[in-house]
Amino acid sequence: MDNLSRRGLLTGAGAVVAAGTLGVPAATARTLSLPTSKRFVMGGAGGEIFRSKPLQDVTVMQSFAFDTPNNRLFTGQVRAGSSANSGNLTLTQLSIDTGAILGHMYLTGFGHAVSIGAEAVGSTTYIWTETDVDTANGRGRQITRFPWRNGTTLTSTSVTKWKPVANGTVFTPAVDQRYGRLGVRYALSDGMHINVYSLAAARAGDFSTVLASFKQPALTSGVAFQGWALYGSYVYLWEGNAYPGSPNQDDVTSKLWCYDINAGQLVDSFRTLAGWSLTYREAEGMAVYGSTDATARLYFGFASGVAGDRRANLFYRNELT
Repeated sequence: MDNLSRRGLLTGAGAVVAAGTLGVPAATARTLSLPTSKRFVMGGAGGEIFRSKPLQDVTVMQSFAFDTPNNRLFTGQVRAGSSANSGNLTLTQLSIDTGAILGHMYLTGFGHAVSIGAEAVGSTTYIWTETDVDTANGRGRQITRFPWRNGTTLTSTSVTKWKPVANGTVFTPAVDQRYGRLGVRYALSDGMHINVYSLAAARAGDFSTVLASFKQPALTSGVAFQGWALYGSYVYLWEGNAYPGSPNQDDVTSKLWCYDINAGQLVDSFRTLAGWSLTYREAEGMAVYGSTDATARLYFGFASGVAGDRRANLFYRNELT
């Protein structure tokens, strides 16, 4: 989204942490744990999938998600011509190989699409998003799940909705397909929190068993939060501001973070220069693709281009430790 101040409510205030710093800050409040998995190395090997691809609308890409079994890629953005707080979204299906547009859906009254998820059920993709927009801030007050139907429009009143945390607000989901879990990020009075649930239970509307829960630690002060992903026993966080003008490496604020759920702390971070020469270059969206360690990739996205012609760009890390 062009207006960064509207992303500010999702950005934790706290100390600036240098790239590569481990174990910062002190362990945060958490409960329960998950079976230990490998984690992506934030400054490790990787590459890019595509640059400067148009979406169905010309607004900034906010998020994306992969349906790994069906080899599908979906993006989320505020619908062109809608106000930032309307909750009206556009989802675009892109070719994973070329970034070509394959289809789209419109969502009315849903939210901002800071994070979306994709779940394969046979050959059908189910999309997880926020819904029931709060027009005071443009964010969803609940989450939902619905099948992808190219060319259709859904309204918030036409879908099943859940509020996993009774006193939570600003909900966004992330699907961990490999480990069969759903992450839910939400706001409480003391900041942002993340819960982890069984994906099978969540799809049935059962959020009674929390597999893991923690308060998100503060990231970099003054830098916008731009996306997150759940994979195994780790959560990945993504932040970055758009360039104020012409691209310059010194302007890059985009940073990848890794949070160890079981240890209750940040364990890795890296300020990335990927795509630093892109015009505008605003960090947007994060998701995991892959069904094994050998095929797993942690993708992070950027919006680029000029106002009225924004483009999508995807890069990744595939080194695990």
